[in-house]
Amino acid sequence: MASTKPGQRKLQILQALASMLEQPKGEKITTAALAARLSVSEAALYRHFASKAQMYEGLIEFIESSVFGVINQITEKEESGLSQAHAMLQMLLGFAANNPGMTRVLIGDALVNEDERLQHRMNQFYDKVELAFKGALRLAVTQGHGQEADVAARASLLVNYVTGRWHRFAKTGFKLNPMEGTSLQLSLLLAA
Repeated sequence: MASTKPGQRKLQILQALASMLEQPKGEKITTAALAARLSVSEAALYRHFASKAQMYEGLIEFIESSVFGVINQITEKEESGLSQAHAMLQMLLGFAANNPGMTRVLIGDALVNEDERLQHRMNQFYDKVELAFKGALRLAVTQGHGQEADVAARASLLVNYVTGRWHRFAKTGFKLNPMEGTSLQLSLLLAA
């Protein structure tokens, strides 16, 4: 790792952290274990991140930019509000399936005993996802699907569905794919 550039080293640290989070047992990750995984000293980690909390913030930033970047693409591409909501649901479940370590961050497992601002930031993430669902569902109402009075409750239900699938995925040691068997469920959730 000695010949890597600083930006690459930061990325390597975050990739190693995400990889360690993919372990189904979900043991607490220490900076010593992370440093050993990378064959560097703990001091080398702290040259790139002031704290372990900053490392987790780097993962959260990746999650936010990935998820909201795709949500923006969906809302630009899909004209139907129901299609937007459906695509967002599939993307959120697929993101977890493709990033098991990040799923532990999404559900807060990895953030237990860490700085509480990290969990606060994930709560804000959920609020933004719910807001995106509200936007899609309000568009669906203008297109004759559903009622405005139900938008907030339905958006909350969709967020709770996604987080439930994420929890189940993590709690099964990443064996139960969050995408598995969702076709009928998504149809029922989005029925007007």
